Amino acid sequence: MTDDALYVYGVIENENLDLDIEGVGGANRAYTVDYQSLSAVVSDIDTVEPERSDENIERHDEVLQTILESNGGRTIVPMSFGMGFKNERTLKNVLRNARPVFTRTLREIDGMVELGLKVLTEEGATVDPEELTAEVEERFDRISVNVVENELFSDRLVINRSYLVERENRDAFDEAVGEFEAAHEELLVQYTGPWAPYNFVDIEITAQK
Repeated sequence: MTDDALYVYGVIENENLDLDIEGVGGANRAYTVDYQSLSAVVSDIDTVEPERSDENIERHDEVLQTILESNGGRTIVPMSFGMGFKNERTLKNVLRNARPVFTRTLREIDGMVELGLKVLTEEGATVDPEELTAEVEERFDRISVNVVENELFSDRLVINRSYLVERENRDAFDEAVGEFEAAHEELLVQYTGPWAPYNFVDIEITAQK
């Protein structure tokens, strides 16, 4: 056990990992800190308050995606950006206190990923939002476990949804997106993922300064 500050990306079921990967705050390694059935994926860092830069946010997401997609696909409870802990002892205390919640959440999202779907109107095009929403629900809701409606932050943005999808249904979801795009050449479709299921995890953890 060391007294180095630790940056936490997410929590998986107990597994020993040690990856050479660019992490937050200039880290070049991600590894696991274990507590009973849980393993936190961490990097050594020199501060508990890493800069919220585009580079650091990108590194945070890349580490999560690597864990999510490696070894045939792992289930991970993602932490929001900025989870710094002053040492390993403090982190293990958090894992101990939140163990029931992490365990339940890992079970609930086991074998699933998050996929993002945005639909925008092209310049000058007009659509019926209600009709389009109904079509999107018919096409995609049946092959997803859950869906979250995200903010429509642009006048051109008609659909902004996050889907929780079982890995075995990824191909079916990809195919449905392709069919939707072919049927709507007047629309711009932005399909992203797989992501760790940020929008389907509700765990409040306070970083320990």
